[in-house]
Amino acid sequence: MSTQEFRHIVRIVGNDIPGAKKAIVGLTQIKGIGYNFATAILDTLKINTNTNIGFLSESNVQSIEKLITNPVAGNFPVWFLNRRKDIETGKNLHLLTSDIPFTLRNDIERERTTSSWRGYRHMYGLKVRGQCTRTTGRKGGAVGVAKAGKVAPAKSAEVAAAPAGAAAAVKPAEVKKEAPAEKKK
Repeated sequence: MSTQEFRHIVRIVGNDIPGAKKAIVGLTQIKGIGYNFATAILDTLKINTNTNIGFLSESNVQSIEKLITNPVAGNFPVWFLNRRKDIETGKNLHLLTSDIPFTLRNDIERERTTSSWRGYRHMYGLKVRGQCTRTTGRKGGAVGVAKAGKVAPAKSAEVAAAPAGAAAAVKPAEVKKEAPAEKKK
């Protein structure tokens, strides 16, 4: 641990991170930085991953922020970045925080306007990356035969009550009378 005072909240790239969190966990709270990227940043700067982020010095926080905003300058490989060969600029970028959903929305809208196959799939809410859609990805209920329910006891009570009511409604002349039963010997 450092002899510097403990800070309860550390601000990195516009995100407030609680000082009680470990450095590696605190960095992963920034959108666009995963566990592997946080580990690589801390290893590059030779900062212990288990130190609390509240004990980091101001110079350490600034160097972390500089490396996060420009990872290419820190000699990170290109495959480590989350936006390679950007369509508009042609550069390799690493997007952070609110830039990620904004760029994603722009990409989908560009595909729709160019009427690409992916754009059509996005437009109709279908799978885009070649997955099978015969049985999965449905928005409705279950597929298959409906499960048969039990016969409700109320229906059998209605059936039993119906002949008694029907007999009362029939005229007395129409009712058949049965012959008396013979005596058994």
